Amino acid sequence: MREACAKKQYICGKLKAVTTIHEKSLYDMKRNACLFLSLCAGQFAFAQERPNIVLFLVDDMGLMDTSLPFLTDGDGNARRYPLNDWYRTPNMERMARQGIRFSTFYAQSVSSPSRASIMTGQNAARHRTTNWINSEDNNRTPFGPPEWNWQGISSQTPTLPKMLRKAGYRTIQVGKAHFGPIGSEGENPGNLGFDVSIAGSSIGQPGSYYGEAGYGNISGNKARAVPGLEKYHGTATFLSDALTFEANEQIDKAVGAGKPFFLYMGHYAVHAPFEVDKRFIGNYTDPGKSPAARAFAALIEGMDKSLGDMMDHLEEIGEAENTLVIFLGDNGSDAPLGDEKGYTSSAPLRGKKGSEYEGGVRVPFIACWAKPDGRNPFQKELPIPAGSIQTQMGTVMDIYPTLLALAGVKAPEGYVLDGTDLSVQLEGKKNGSRQEKFLMHFPHEHRGSYFTTYRDGDWKLIYYYNPLMPDRPVCELYNLKKDPFEVHNLATADVERLAEMVDAMAAELEAEQALYPVDKEGNPLKPIKLHLK
Repeated sequence: MREACAKKQYICGKLKAVTTIHEKSLYDMKRNACLFLSLCAGQFAFAQERPNIVLFLVDDMGLMDTSLPFLTDGDGNARRYPLNDWYRTPNMERMARQGIRFSTFYAQSVSSPSRASIMTGQNAARHRTTNWINSEDNNRTPFGPPEWNWQGISSQTPTLPKMLRKAGYRTIQVGKAHFGPIGSEGENPGNLGFDVSIAGSSIGQPGSYYGEAGYGNISGNKARAVPGLEKYHGTATFLSDALTFEANEQIDKAVGAGKPFFLYMGHYAVHAPFEVDKRFIGNYTDPGKSPAARAFAALIEGMDKSLGDMMDHLEEIGEAENTLVIFLGDNGSDAPLGDEKGYTSSAPLRGKKGSEYEGGVRVPFIACWAKPDGRNPFQKELPIPAGSIQTQMGTVMDIYPTLLALAGVKAPEGYVLDGTDLSVQLEGKKNGSRQEKFLMHFPHEHRGSYFTTYRDGDWKLIYYYNPLMPDRPVCELYNLKKDPFEVHNLATADVERLAEMVDAMAAELEAEQALYPVDKEGNPLKPIKLHLK
């Protein structure tokens, strides 16, 4: 009987996919199949051995690019800021009502390092993909480490999808991959453990968001043309929607095969080019905002629609109760709102994508069951309190051990993980065994160049290597509890604390076997010990 239900689920999904390309005469057939599916789901939903997982990853979306407030006051309550009133993300708000959001969740400052950390559970200093990956040429930048991992993730790495596939999951990648350059093993997500890969390659941005442009295949930036979506070429299907249709169809196929699924849903949105989504641009009319800023906001809303459409689909096919949804961004905001290191794109946080400040590395993170149901055995194992806020930090490295624990899978013996299982924190509790530390190593050139940041408790160090004058590094020191927006640099006021933080950072870099920027002669620039007078 369960197999029959699974076949009905598959039929339901296929019919849904057909209606998305406007064959409306099949709508009634779809509804009838879904009604049958609902009856099946009520009887057999709990027979599934492992929960489904949707990892919904948004490109270049920072903590403030949403109507959902993540920052909190001193009591841990959400606090709104002006940018929360500019954006419209009702489905992120829906997720937050159903689950938990993190006020302090760290990613790397640019895309590829974060994606590699999600896939490996390791920090960028360890996996050594410390910069974004340029498809064609090695972009180590002038003083970057010559041996940095431009090739990205290897087929020999025990990636998250590989581990879940061994446990019986159908592993699906849709959208942006950006795991390796052209010709590398990581260029093809199929080499990294995904059973299905759609629209992912070496590229880090789309050639176009427009179906009329073939997403860059017909017009636009053809060097960054999105592959594999030919059936939408020449149509008015916006890229975020095309990816959603494909993801939902793959969900249906997995359900039809009677297998749990892991969906890595990597939106190209909201990366440049900031092309106008005509469906939503009318919601953004502030004359004080540039056309690019209004287009960025519309991209955000279109991405949020995708989130809602996927959650609706999970409910329609009877899998919402069995599916954990995790939403996050891959680095700080790239909203075109002004000064790169000031208080604009991520205000009140300082900085944006590619910078060393909190606005460059803090990202939205929400987790919920697609449909809360306390009777569901998966939800009994991981009860996520509705409408809650977790103020203890999390990082992108935590996703790997968290999802392995959820699926009942052990990490490979001897494999080093830098992340922490978030299960306790997802239940709204504080994990007393968690170290409140985060190392972000960026030995390249960008908006912030040749730096390492190190957070330990309330304190944050920014250490700038100086390739031209190696014996003159520059440091900044902030107490984030008292100064969360990084206004008051205490490097000269608390030199003892500064020296302690530099020593701790240097030790952690060595423990993770980091590579360092180099000077003019190619000598590696390791942190210099500060001698107090």
